[in-house]
Amino acid sequence: MVEYDLIVIGGGSGGLTAASGAASMGAKVALIDDQPGLGGDCLHFGCVPSKAFITAAKEVHAVYKGAAEFGLTVSGDVLFERAIERVKEAIDEIQEIDSDERFESLGVDIYRGKGAFKDEHTITIDGENPIKGKRIVISTGSRPNVPPINGVENVSFITNETIFNLDYLPKSVVFIGGGPVGLELAQSLSRFGSDVTVIETSQSVFKKEDHEIIPIVTKALEKELTFVFEADVTGISEQNGHKVVTYKVNGEEKTIESGAIMMSTGRKPNTDKLNLEAAGVNENKGYITVNESLQTNKSHIYAIGDVNGAFPFTHGAGMEGKLIVQNAVFGLKRKVNYDNVPWVTYTEPEVFHLGLTEQEAKEKHGEEIRVFKVGTDDVDRFIAERKKDGLVKVITDKKGHILGAHAVGEDSGSWMQEIVFAKEHGHKIGDISTVIHPYPTKGAILNQAADMYWREKLFDGWLPKVSEKYIKWVR
Repeated sequence: MVEYDLIVIGGGSGGLTAASGAASMGAKVALIDDQPGLGGDCLHFGCVPSKAFITAAKEVHAVYKGAAEFGLTVSGDVLFERAIERVKEAIDEIQEIDSDERFESLGVDIYRGKGAFKDEHTITIDGENPIKGKRIVISTGSRPNVPPINGVENVSFITNETIFNLDYLPKSVVFIGGGPVGLELAQSLSRFGSDVTVIETSQSVFKKEDHEIIPIVTKALEKELTFVFEADVTGISEQNGHKVVTYKVNGEEKTIESGAIMMSTGRKPNTDKLNLEAAGVNENKGYITVNESLQTNKSHIYAIGDVNGAFPFTHGAGMEGKLIVQNAVFGLKRKVNYDNVPWVTYTEPEVFHLGLTEQEAKEKHGEEIRVFKVGTDDVDRFIAERKKDGLVKVITDKKGHILGAHAVGEDSGSWMQEIVFAKEHGHKIGDISTVIHPYPTKGAILNQAADMYWREKLFDGWLPKVSEKYIKWVR
């Protein structure tokens, strides 16, 4: 039996980071993956294909929007298959970077198949070929959650893993669930020409965002999508070639027909085939329980990425993968911290999230927090581009330390990165005021938020009184 210093199960972002990092440090590493190519969900079904899809839809939308504004005529049908081709081209190009050959050249042994525990140190591949590891990292990701809706087993539907296999554009699509990934895809399909309805059990979407961000992005999306809130889907069926969704809202049962159904009802961890019982690893509803050092109850077994349920984003898994190299390979006890890790929802407008919302900050720090808000209608670049329906909101403690930062606006995921650096390195919001931004740029909106901090600190305090006397008697 081959023995390794580290066995990594799962070739997604976290697993690849851990495997390559450990191998580069001289560890003997095995990587087990059951997909045709490395890269995990992000490359094949998630971040990469969805962003290629979103960009193609945005370009189509810009054509029609520009034509309507400037009196031009657009004719012809959208070549939806070209959008799918662009998705696949993006995957293929990045797959070359995540090739087996590259990781093998780093010293990683790659095994193809499903990894499962035989005991707490032994892993089998497709039930055979056992290998042994001093330490083991579980990084098997997640998959779409399909709820037990009446009729679901008899009706075909799409998920984020199958949508990019469509060879036609459905005339209409019903999204069951209004999560962030679903909304990105819903808006894109609408822009290609589908009539899209989103059925959501809650009373709003973007529930994890700050309360002042939610209405702005919802209002923008309502121009392109139809929302049905506080509705419970009770059944789906297929009648006369159409998909039929039955749901209840306000106690009344309704139906809607569509050309396709999209399941956007969250995700579930890929842990059911790992045989965790054989290793004695604890889990909760499929998610592997870990401590702050990403260790399971078996100290030599770690879990990163979606399977631990802590921070289900690709960049979060990559960060955890780096931490694993330090902890699993060198025996350190570094603790993971998500306080300075942002996320972005790539709808249009984009939604940026870092740290605490205002409500969370009040619950944690009391009423002495400070909130600085700037609308995009107060920033020259946004005004010039007619992108005025946006907002930046920065929450600090009373001394100006950044607790959270939120934004809704075109490309906010790009021009808000400055505040990620500031928060990570302990800068106060006022420090951004001294950064010179070229005029006119969108990032200047953070300058204005920082200027508000100084106006409040300097001009509403004792300084104006002292300076007034100084000017009067000395100057």
